[in-house]
Amino acid sequence: MEPWLAAHLPVLDLALDAVRSVQRAAARAARPADGAAGPADLAPLDPARVAAGFASDRVLTLDGQPVSGFAPLSGFFRTADGWVRTHANYPHHRSRLTDLVALPDDVGRDAFAERLAGLAAHDLEGQAARVGAIVARVRTEQEWRESAPGLAAASGPLVRVHVRDGGNGAGAGAVADSAAPLAGFRVLDLTRVIAGPVATRTLALLGADVLRVDPPDPAEIGWQHLDSGQGKRSTVLDLRDDRDLRTAQDLLDSADVLVTGYRPGAVEGLGLRVPPGVVTGRVSAWGDEGPWAGRRGFDSIVQAASGIALLEGRDGTPGALPAQALDHASGYLLAAGVVDALVLADHDGLGRDVSVSLARTAAWLLDLPGRDPLHPAAAAPSGSGPDDGAGVTVTHAGVTTARPVLPGYDDYPHPAHAWGTDAPGWRTRGGPGT
Repeated sequence: MEPWLAAHLPVLDLALDAVRSVQRAAARAARPADGAAGPADLAPLDPARVAAGFASDRVLTLDGQPVSGFAPLSGFFRTADGWVRTHANYPHHRSRLTDLVALPDDVGRDAFAERLAGLAAHDLEGQAARVGAIVARVRTEQEWRESAPGLAAASGPLVRVHVRDGGNGAGAGAVADSAAPLAGFRVLDLTRVIAGPVATRTLALLGADVLRVDPPDPAEIGWQHLDSGQGKRSTVLDLRDDRDLRTAQDLLDSADVLVTGYRPGAVEGLGLRVPPGVVTGRVSAWGDEGPWAGRRGFDSIVQAASGIALLEGRDGTPGALPAQALDHASGYLLAAGVVDALVLADHDGLGRDVSVSLARTAAWLLDLPGRDPLHPAAAAPSGSGPDDGAGVTVTHAGVTTARPVLPGYDDYPHPAHAWGTDAPGWRTRGGPGT
């Protein structure tokens, strides 16, 4: 096996299992109306394509140039009693972080590191949570497993599904097109960063009309949108504005699916009402239960808190997985859950709430067999896949991105549209894919 996604933990196994869950869900959705089973065997997954999809930020290039995935104040920093990991890729997170440690917003990494070296990791983590900054204390695996948030994160299924009372089912009806099993379904996408956008990009790949809605400020990170916006349209609405809120509610009222990346209760806090028959999908950092349910978090932060960072490091210095694997795996798990919920809603008319969390996915990874503490360095995926020989990347107008991970799909319906440039409306059901 090539050392794609090579790590102490079995990252490639996690990736293949997560993608397989979507493949199986899509096959179930594409069954004919008479319920006859499809092919007994699903097409084999191409490990190189899956690895490239999970390491998409490493294979992404803009006019041949790679991108930088983390901002200067994002990363590991020594403290007086250990290590923390910070996240400051978005301007508001950076400002909260610098305010937290009483430094100017334009502080450089060296001065920031010097300040953190005199502070306690435990105090930084707690204070950050109170002000909305993002800091995680680096823990051992055992410490995390025995902690209250760690116990909560490891409980329950990987994909949680709650059936709501009432509703009249998804509006598009059953379909049996194996290439586009979600054709005719409408997905309102209120997600950012990686996990949520990966889920909605997958729904678009399967034929859904996906409209991503962002606030005007802060704007999405440009390369991140290009990396995960394929197949969707992109519009901007300010939900603090009454007119834009009404527009968003109108879109939701005629949608089949709402996907969010918000913490529990945030959608209601925005003033949106979810119609009874709509399927909702949600990804959070820490899950719906436990003392950290309301905290912000990202893949790198969950790695640090859960013990993964120390497992992937060396001699007590923390390290990281060779990809944002918790994000990507959670995105594919969420997409699979949404597809299954749509199929069930067509039969019983009930809306369902589907949720995943990065911390629960991390617990899954930590529980998988096959650890390799002597692993080689992770290799960048390259070459052709066994299914179509197309290779692992595709280039449009100078933007090179990873190809879809699902067999049989050579490319997404279209590259990412320019951020925020589409009208806030749905296509006619069954309309064109571009």
